[in-house]
Amino acid sequence: MIIAVILLGLVIGMLTGFAGAGGAIITVPALVYLIGLPLDAAISTSLVMGSVSPIAALAPRIKKRLVNWPVVLFVVIAGIPAAFGGTAAGKLLPQSVLLLAFAALMVAAGVQMLRPRPSQSSAERPNFWVLRALVIGALVGFLTGLFGVGGGFITIPALVLALDIPIGVAVGTSLAVALINTLAGLIAHAGASHPNWAVAIAFTAPSMIGAFLTARVAHKISPKLLQRSFAILILVIAVMTVIQVILNW
Repeated sequence: MIIAVILLGLVIGMLTGFAGAGGAIITVPALVYLIGLPLDAAISTSLVMGSVSPIAALAPRIKKRLVNWPVVLFVVIAGIPAAFGGTAAGKLLPQSVLLLAFAALMVAAGVQMLRPRPSQSSAERPNFWVLRALVIGALVGFLTGLFGVGGGFITIPALVLALDIPIGVAVGTSLAVALINTLAGLIAHAGASHPNWAVAIAFTAPSMIGAFLTARVAHKISPKLLQRSFAILILVIAVMTVIQVILNW
């Protein structure tokens, strides 16, 4: 199991470093079906993991000034209370329903990542950008509390399309948001479930190494290739998750 956790940490870290998003969405099903954790423990453990990889992936982008801090502020203002709301909603739903909803979310993320993203954006902020940032924050925060994901696969295209932020800055901004949201989600889950600390600790080092190294070379990888490859991966995992739920019903 330790070897599986180390490999999972390396893969999640590399995905986070390359794309700035997407690692957490495969963590929960991997912890449930590969490691064998109960869903509530998997979500809490995923939140611990989700607070690690963004740190290593974010550091090089802060140095290159690829984070829009005003947008981070307003997204987080809405995201933190929404994370508590998502946690409360998750307590009311059975595991099978949560996993099916998570699979639907993965399908939506996969389809979104298969769509082309604008390569250029204007330097001016769009009208009502604060309101748009608050809406993005509320949606991403709720998903963080409900499913234990950072929401980067939604945050990045939302920042590009709704706020007209260049893709490179959107990735860095998304990492900062994911880091803060996952910490809020972890606090929200503290009274409901407990992380598996052995799994989280074994995950930490390979995840940070993978995220830091790939973040430094991410600009050399074809964005289209990375985007399509990851989209296919999470679509496959979504199908496998649905099959597992049906078999266990």
